[in-house]
Amino acid sequence: MKIAYISTSLPNECGIATFNDNLFMAINQHKNVAKDSFIIALSNAEDLDTYTYPSNVKYIIRQNNQKDYLKAADYINASQVDACVIQHEFGIYGGESGLHLLTLLARIDKPIITILHTVLKQPTYIQQTIIQQIAKRSFNIVVMSQKAIGFLTSIYEVPKEKIRYIEHGVPDLEPAKDNPIKKVYPFKDRKVLLTFGLISRGKGLETVVEALPEIAKHHANVCYVVLGNTHPGVVKSTGEEYRDSLKKLAKELNVGDHLIFVNKFVDEQELHHYLSAASIYITPYLNEAQITSGTLSYAIGAGAAVISTPYWHAQELLAQKRGLLFDFKDHQQLAQLTIELFNEPQKLKELKCKAYQYGLSLRWPSIGKKYIDVLENAILAKEKANLENRNIIDVDSIPTFNLSHIRRLTDDTGIVQHAKYGIPNLKEGYCLDDNARALIMALMAFEQHKSKEALDLLPIYLSYIQYMQKEDGNFRNFLSFNRNYLDEVGSEDSFGRTIWALGYLVNFAPNNSYKEFATELFLKSVPHFMQLSHLRGIANTIIGISHYLKAKPHDNSIAYQLNQLALPLVNAYQKNKENHWHWFEQQLTYDNAILPLALLCHYEISGDQLSLNIALEALTFLTHKTLTFGFLNPIGNDGWLEKNHTMALYDQQAIETMAMVLVYFKAYEITKNEKYMHHLYQSFLWFLGENSLNLPLYDHETKGCADGLQPHGVNRNQGAESTLAYLISHLVVFKALEIEYRYLTDHNKLHVDILEN
Repeated sequence: MKIAYISTSLPNECGIATFNDNLFMAINQHKNVAKDSFIIALSNAEDLDTYTYPSNVKYIIRQNNQKDYLKAADYINASQVDACVIQHEFGIYGGESGLHLLTLLARIDKPIITILHTVLKQPTYIQQTIIQQIAKRSFNIVVMSQKAIGFLTSIYEVPKEKIRYIEHGVPDLEPAKDNPIKKVYPFKDRKVLLTFGLISRGKGLETVVEALPEIAKHHANVCYVVLGNTHPGVVKSTGEEYRDSLKKLAKELNVGDHLIFVNKFVDEQELHHYLSAASIYITPYLNEAQITSGTLSYAIGAGAAVISTPYWHAQELLAQKRGLLFDFKDHQQLAQLTIELFNEPQKLKELKCKAYQYGLSLRWPSIGKKYIDVLENAILAKEKANLENRNIIDVDSIPTFNLSHIRRLTDDTGIVQHAKYGIPNLKEGYCLDDNARALIMALMAFEQHKSKEALDLLPIYLSYIQYMQKEDGNFRNFLSFNRNYLDEVGSEDSFGRTIWALGYLVNFAPNNSYKEFATELFLKSVPHFMQLSHLRGIANTIIGISHYLKAKPHDNSIAYQLNQLALPLVNAYQKNKENHWHWFEQQLTYDNAILPLALLCHYEISGDQLSLNIALEALTFLTHKTLTFGFLNPIGNDGWLEKNHTMALYDQQAIETMAMVLVYFKAYEITKNEKYMHHLYQSFLWFLGENSLNLPLYDHETKGCADGLQPHGVNRNQGAESTLAYLISHLVVFKALEIEYRYLTDHNKLHVDILEN
């Protein structure tokens, strides 16, 4: 098997890079692993020549260059690798909390194993979402402590069967019989306390310095060696302020001669010499929130006697008397434990022996085999899934239909158009577009779920529409929170969406009173149909008329209007279509799928073959532009897509996705072609995280939907438009399932009848 690794990489002086290099070599030793496995290196420098990488690094991702993540995914997909191993640590990927990694994950089509080096107990919303999406995209999540498993299942809701526990690997090295470190200052003839790793304030090194005076009283030849560079981020922000403060503290305590800094990054062989030469290894971290410590694992692997504060990983790794624990910041307890070990050489020797014995199980050859088992299972599962060709729609993964956020946004006037996060923003008032969509959603919810809750909302939205209709039949759009009109005439889009809602109500009214009221409002607006000039206003109106005619098929005057409104769409398509551009305009802008959807609706009523042909041809073109990578990538509002130009990836809007769901549903209804059912579900999953950032827009807590997908995350505001788009799409998915089931049942029944006859 061939593996791609995504990680920081040597010569970058980073613990993750060292871990990945060791894992790469441990796995590559296996006979079934291809020697051309490779690394995709994360670099925090914009200059690709900053590091001279080894030959196994085949591609470099600049941390904050989002396009590099997409290109890296394409490189992996084209390289015929069997699986990917991803190292995850907050801070090594670009975007807020490393959000850019999700862009990469969304595009990779290989089984993924992700190794989490940090699992936070109190994550931010975006950190929690990132880990949840990583887990969703990964075949397995690997953690190095039992505590991490508990956090993942309880805080992040990751299924336990997806998590694998594999401890941190350590070098496969034996203590040198003639250790060169023991022969040189400061180790020669000294009792050495050692800490190694990148230096920063959170490491708590001052606790050891504060313990030195008491230890030195009993053992004058003690010294504390701090091995490692200051963390690059610390150097950039505060220089060597922390290291200098430790020197100052030691001088004030009269132990300046007992504190030694070895300011360098050492390779594993030299590190093993340091650990073997030390009398006691100390990790004095300041709080428990350390789920994995590579330095602690290395110390145990080298057979060092360890004293540590009781952070999470230390509690596990030093259990069963493999090390000693002292309380956070308690230098007196640390001094007492150290003195006891120095006074009792046999106890110190036993501690080292237990650490050494346990460390044998942590050596990289043994750890590498465990990873190989995980990788082989992932590859087999992927192959099995491909063979089974499972039903594309996983009903169990779809959240339960819930109107909580819609109720929150709705008052006795209508639905408020905007929200700040999940809280209605009353300052923005109401709009006709959203109340029209809300009317459709409420009708669909009542139709499918017989929801009294939805039925109770219906008259509010219908009343708003009636309130916004002018005497001449046209509509205003915007209303302030204090119920003042904010415009004289609304847009053609809002007009068309309202006709859609009224036509839908005429077709699916829960009782005759609603049908008659909707018919009255609908017919009053008819004089404005032929005045429409914008394609999307026309398209929305066509959809509404088609619903009206399903309920009133003999209204010839409205049927005539339908045919006349279809002509501008047909003409626009024929005028703008070229060899590689099958669209109604010279650019793809917003609410694009509404255009072919309108022609499908026209065909459904009129039987016009030209409308059907254009609709399906345009839909194929739109599919090619937005579903290339197996998930929906709708045209971004931040620039759109002009002919012969690059498509804008963001700001992606929920109404684009709703329109795609609706058009695929109608295409399936008409053609019964299974590919449209597949595309429908792919499009819907955009809401649940199957998108270019691998982030869900649906909020399981508020039951609302984020307002858009932006380059660096989701727009966390949850207005009416986006939430209604999600709920309508949700209802359409289940309606499509019902139709598919009915069709397949009837088809199979017919097939059986033919066989029996």
